[in-house]
Amino acid sequence: MRSAGILLPITSLPSKYGIGCFSKEAYDFIDGLAKAHQSYWQILPLGPTSYGDSPYQSFSTFAGNPYFIDLEELVKEGLLTEEECEECDFGDDDRYVDYGKIYESRYGLLWQAFERFDLKDKEYTEFIKDNNYWLEDYSFYMAVKDSYEGLMWTLWDEDIKLREPEAVARYKEELKDDIEFYNFMQYKFIKQWSKLKKYANDKGIKIIGDIPIYVAFDSADCWSDSKLFQFNEENLPVAVAGCPPDAFAATGQLWGNPLYDWDYHKKTNYEWWKKRVGYSFSLYDVVRIDHFRGFDEYYSIPYGDKTAENGHWEKGPGIDLFNSLKEEFGEMNIIAEDLGYLTDSVIKLVKDTGFPGMKIMQFAFDSREDSNYLPHTYHNNSVVYTGTHDNDTLKGWYPTISEKDKKYCKKYLNNAERKIADLYLDFIRATLASVADMAIIPIQDYLGLGSEARINVPSTVGTNWKWRLLKSDITDELIEMIGELTQVYER
Repeated sequence: MRSAGILLPITSLPSKYGIGCFSKEAYDFIDGLAKAHQSYWQILPLGPTSYGDSPYQSFSTFAGNPYFIDLEELVKEGLLTEEECEECDFGDDDRYVDYGKIYESRYGLLWQAFERFDLKDKEYTEFIKDNNYWLEDYSFYMAVKDSYEGLMWTLWDEDIKLREPEAVARYKEELKDDIEFYNFMQYKFIKQWSKLKKYANDKGIKIIGDIPIYVAFDSADCWSDSKLFQFNEENLPVAVAGCPPDAFAATGQLWGNPLYDWDYHKKTNYEWWKKRVGYSFSLYDVVRIDHFRGFDEYYSIPYGDKTAENGHWEKGPGIDLFNSLKEEFGEMNIIAEDLGYLTDSVIKLVKDTGFPGMKIMQFAFDSREDSNYLPHTYHNNSVVYTGTHDNDTLKGWYPTISEKDKKYCKKYLNNAERKIADLYLDFIRATLASVADMAIIPIQDYLGLGSEARINVPSTVGTNWKWRLLKSDITDELIEMIGELTQVYER
């Protein structure tokens, strides 16, 4: 069935207090999606972020980002006052998140709310019990991490670094209030997110969530269960993840995430993956798995290398993992992020799973390498984007391509006689007109914004994940335009 949706991270909502969250503005955005005849809202990973603020480097593969907790809702519940919120400095630019100021202010307010919360609340105690399989390790990890002033676990004292029983018992007693605080934040996160998701579903909007294939080294997952990863006797990685050199990155991409010990996962019948995927489907209606090709083959870079140049390919679990998941869950609504150079075996894996792959319109007009991203080459079982969170906006991208590519681009889109300013709409029309079952457009492209609205530049730190909508951006005229385009192309 043909459908359409919009890509917008939670952080980019125009919520009060410095960063997008599960606030009234999120509900308003859902109302706008429904009016514009959209079927999907795609977001980025919801996990708590670390250095660099990337949602793809999280302290836990299960936990939610406390920044997304709506402070206004806590005021309504009597856990905070409006005056307490107003006294904090969340930054003075509504267009961009100031993560430093958010970090300094948000946790202090949430701690005040925690101190006023009834820890005997029945719903809260049931939440702790139901989520203990991941929550206990996460909250403990974060409490210990805070006691070491944010240092990652490899730099902790040896006894707690290696989770020696006496050290674990001692830290749990010393940090019991801090552990409870992290439990509280996760409870509020899930309660607010579940309410928002239900509202979206009731409006006919499904949520597409995004899970990274890898977890961060600085995470509760790596500290609490090192058997899952390729670690040596000192609990340090043998090798880490990344991508090889190509036309876009001369020395490749060094992500630094620990690699999985797939032999161990197979012996456990992929128990951890079943927990992870099952939990993801409790949060989202559709799950996009980032870097899907890593399940067929993954790029292994020696730990300690400064670039990805000395890496090599290793075989992943392949279809065996997904057969095991299907035995557990039946048919799954998964989107396979199958971008980049694809070998025959990767293509076969995506086909064997039956999951739709991804098409990116911007990639169609890059003559530096061959691709099958032109709309006339698509098949129905795919999801097409003008660009993703890793791409520039259409309006920012077009001026950067070669004259040869611009000429072909305008010819393909039948744009030769019209204004360059209209080009982004021609791209959107071609995207929506394609035979791909699902079409997802970043809101920045509908708004016709330039590079100032870009979400992320891969392999860079400091300017990413900051862009936000202004309340004035989403107008009745914009909603009407999106709705008309969606209906014209029968989505």
